[in-house]
Order: sequence, then structure tokens, then C-alpha cells
Amino acid sequence: MIVLAGIGLAVLVLTIITVLLLRRRLREKYATLWLIIGLVILVLAVFPGLLLWLSNALGVAVPSNLIFALALVLLIGVTLHLSWELSQAEDEVRRVAEDVAILRADLEQLQRQASGHGAESTHPDDDRN
Repeated sequence: MIVLAGIGLAVLVLTIITVLLLRRRLREKYATLWLIIGLVILVLAVFPGLLLWLSNALGVAVPSNLIFALALVLLIGVTLHLSWELSQAEDEVRRVAEDVAILRADLEQLQRQASGHGAESTHPDDDRN
């Protein structure tokens, strides 16, 4: 029964990832990791002796402890990666916001000049060089 539950979980994970990819709700660089996780779950569900062998080879007394340790390492890795991605996105948003502010100021200055009020404007942001 446990083997069927593991196989069902693996198939569910793989199906969800595939659907998200096809609907373009998940980017390929993230889907690769989740597809690997789904395949590992499937292999361990189909061959439960592999988990026993691996836990003995690594010196882990209880195979479920190995699963928890691997899951913890995986979650830490995913969290670290997403934090890095968020930092990159925040930097990009800041740069784009600065560029938009500069362009908006340039546009306002051009509009003032086009309306004939460029030389007479007393706007504090005007550049009179």
C-alpha cells in the first residue's frame, strides 16, 4: 500500500509540473528541479530497497531520517536560490524605476519647451545649464 502511495505521489507531482509547464505557469529552470524530485520519488517508490541500501551506505540508521535530511537540504537550497532570484529582481526593479523617473523628467522638460514655457519656467527641477 505504501508503494502505491509513493507511486501516486510521484505521478501527481510529475503531472502537476507538466501541466504548469504547458500552461506557462512555471519556468523551465524551476521545473527541471521539480521534475528531478518527482522522478526520484518515483524511483524510490518503485524500488524501496534502494532507500534501505542508500541509508546503509551513508550510515543513516533509519531510512526515513535520510528522506527528511535530503528534504531539508533541498528546501534550504530552494530557499537560498529563490532569495537570490528575489534580490536580483529587486535590483532590476530599482534600476527600471530610476530609468523611468529620468525619462519622465526628460519628457516633462521637452513638453515644457515645446509649449514655449521652457525659458520662463521656474520649476525647481529644471536644468538651466
